[in-house]
Amino acid sequence: MSWGTDLWDQFENLDKHSQWGIDFLERYAKFVKERLEIEQTYAKQLRSLVKKYCPKRSKDDEPRFTSCLSFYSILNELNDYSGQREVVAEEMGHKVYGELMRYSQDLKAERKHHLQEGRKTQQYLDQCWKHMDNSKKKFERECKEAEKSQLIYERLDNDINATKSEVEKAKSQLYLRQHMAEESKNEYAAQLQNFNSEQWKHFNVAIPQIFKNLQDMDERRTVKLGEMYRSFAEVERRVIPIISKCLEGMVTAAKNVDEHRDSGIVVESFKSGFEPPGDFPFEDFSQNIQRTGSDGAIGTPKTEGGKADPKHAVGRTKNKLWLFGKKPKAPTLEDLSHLPPEQRRKKLQQRIDELNKELQKEMDQRDALNKMKDVYEKNPQMGDPGSLQPKISETICNMEKLRSEIHKNESWLAEVEGKHGSRSERRSSADVNHHAPHGRESPEGSYTDDHSQEHRSPPQPDPHEFDDEFDDDDPLPAIGHCKALYSFDGSNEGTLVMKENEVLYVIEEDKGDGWTRVRKQGGEEGYIPTSYVEITLEKNSKGISEAELC
Repeated sequence: MSWGTDLWDQFENLDKHSQWGIDFLERYAKFVKERLEIEQTYAKQLRSLVKKYCPKRSKDDEPRFTSCLSFYSILNELNDYSGQREVVAEEMGHKVYGELMRYSQDLKAERKHHLQEGRKTQQYLDQCWKHMDNSKKKFERECKEAEKSQLIYERLDNDINATKSEVEKAKSQLYLRQHMAEESKNEYAAQLQNFNSEQWKHFNVAIPQIFKNLQDMDERRTVKLGEMYRSFAEVERRVIPIISKCLEGMVTAAKNVDEHRDSGIVVESFKSGFEPPGDFPFEDFSQNIQRTGSDGAIGTPKTEGGKADPKHAVGRTKNKLWLFGKKPKAPTLEDLSHLPPEQRRKKLQQRIDELNKELQKEMDQRDALNKMKDVYEKNPQMGDPGSLQPKISETICNMEKLRSEIHKNESWLAEVEGKHGSRSERRSSADVNHHAPHGRESPEGSYTDDHSQEHRSPPQPDPHEFDDEFDDDDPLPAIGHCKALYSFDGSNEGTLVMKENEVLYVIEEDKGDGWTRVRKQGGEEGYIPTSYVEITLEKNSKGISEAELC
């Protein structure tokens, strides 16, 4: 089925149909645009919802109940789900809407070209018809003039009063008109033949080819729409596996809710370690009353000396009733003895862990200073090794203070473990021995039995005071040096200006993000691209012994 054969006379209708096809394609593109905008709005609202219900506190302050953890897992999965909706919107915008708009512009240009070719062909045929019609009319006029001249000649030739010259003139005029009629006849015949030839070419060659091009264009438009319909669905289908994983993660989070574990967390968080109060003694107020023989048979508990001890009972009541009512406030003590045994044990263990972390920081700083000192000793032009000695001494003293604090808190922890173990049998003797201060554990897991170290410097009430001072004021030690291969302008905040062949100190290695932290000889610090420099890290320095400095 061909438009050129079956629709040879429907040029105007094909013009309207091709325009309708482009309009329909753009209408579908508008639909896709509104659909992706819905996806973008949906994803944005989902992210806002997740952000609204995500915990704003630190992880340490968040409850550890499985129901809470599962809810936060669901929020994370929902956040990933919203990301997939954004992927759907982005893919629709790029692969469907953008492609449709580009194709629409190409169709408009192609349609315009084909219609112009059709109009040119029609105009050429109209010109051929006009030439043929003009030659036809001229031939008709010439024939009429020849017939008129023939009538005049016959009239004069039959008129006896006409002169010979008049007859000859009429005869010559007749010959002239007949000759002109013959020429116009030949011209008309030629024009007619030419028009018929051009008309055959128009309706059998030119118009079918133009209409075939329009038909191909319209069919390609239809195929493109089918492809875009499929792409519209494929965009959604591609994210279904990831969305399914998000939903599976939500189901898994729901399965992880454990009521027994949550109950155990409540017990672990709030148990005090105290034993329940014992029975109240019977206080006999009838001892001064004279009794009969039968009354003496009544068995009543007696206290030593024949009297109950009301002071003991009252004192015990005062000491234990707060467990069932409002707990009295106690002043905060350094050894946390104002807390219940179990809570005190947990707080002391937490404090010991924090002190071990601080100790590890000081040890890392000491190692870094020793490495820098070793670099200075090997390369005196980079700095004076003696300038690092005060800082190394100060770091080692801080380490001893922290060790002393750790030892002191471990002693308190061992005391709590011992008392708690004697009060109930809930904790085995192995646990008590594990927490007893047989040795001092370092952050690396090694032990030291040198108890004399705790006497080198008196323990401070707040070791974090020293940590804050050194962490804020002291610069990081250099762990190597680097040479600039290229210049860097350092226009962003936190970056450092660098010139080609400039030598800088490396104070922090690349963490995998492509940036290295360095320091200039003037003390200015900042980040530079790792690929812009040639880095040389120094070997570990042996440093000096701690005993020589403290």
